[in-house]
Amino acid sequence: MPATTLPPWAIELKNPPPYKPKSSIPDPTGYPSSQPSNSKKDKKTAPKRDPPSPEEMDTLKLKKAWEVALAPIKSLPMTAIMMYMSGNSLQIFSIMMIVMAFKNPIMGILGTNQAFERFETETNKGKVLQVKLVYVVMQIVALALGVWKVNGMGLLPTTRSDWLAWEAQREPVEFAVPGL
Repeated sequence: MPATTLPPWAIELKNPPPYKPKSSIPDPTGYPSSQPSNSKKDKKTAPKRDPPSPEEMDTLKLKKAWEVALAPIKSLPMTAIMMYMSGNSLQIFSIMMIVMAFKNPIMGILGTNQAFERFETETNKGKVLQVKLVYVVMQIVALALGVWKVNGMGLLPTTRSDWLAWEAQREPVEFAVPGL
C-alpha cells in the first residue's frame, strides 16, 4: 500500500513557520517586547512605580464613586428622547418604557449600598455618604422623568373629573318648570 502523504497546508498547520517581525521599530517604553530580551539595559530603563498610598487610594476610590453616582443622570437625556418618541398612547412600547423608567431608579435606590461598598473605607465614609446622597437624588430625578411620562399619557389622576366618584352631588337652589 502506498504511504499517505499530507498536503502541504496540513504540514504547515502542524508546524507553523517561526515568527518574523514586520519591522525593526522597537516597542514603546512600558510595553513588553514580542521577543524575549535578555539585555539588562531594557530592564533598568523601565521606571518602577511605587504602590499608591492609602490617601491616594481613597482619592481614586472617591473619584470612581462619583462616576457611579453621576451615571444615572448621564443616561437621562437618551431616556427622555426615547420616552418623547414613544408617544402618549397606550401601546406595548410606551408601557415597556414606563416600566423601565420606574424599575431602574427604584432598583438603583434599593441597591445604593451595594453599588458603593467597594469604594467605602474607614477613612472616607463621610465623603462616600455625600456621594450616596447625590446618587439617590439622581435616581429620584430619573424617577421624576417616569412620572412626567405617566402624566403625559393621562394615567395620573390630576383633574377634577378623575375624582367624581368622591364628589358630593350639588343641591340645586332653584327649579325650573317648563310652561304649558
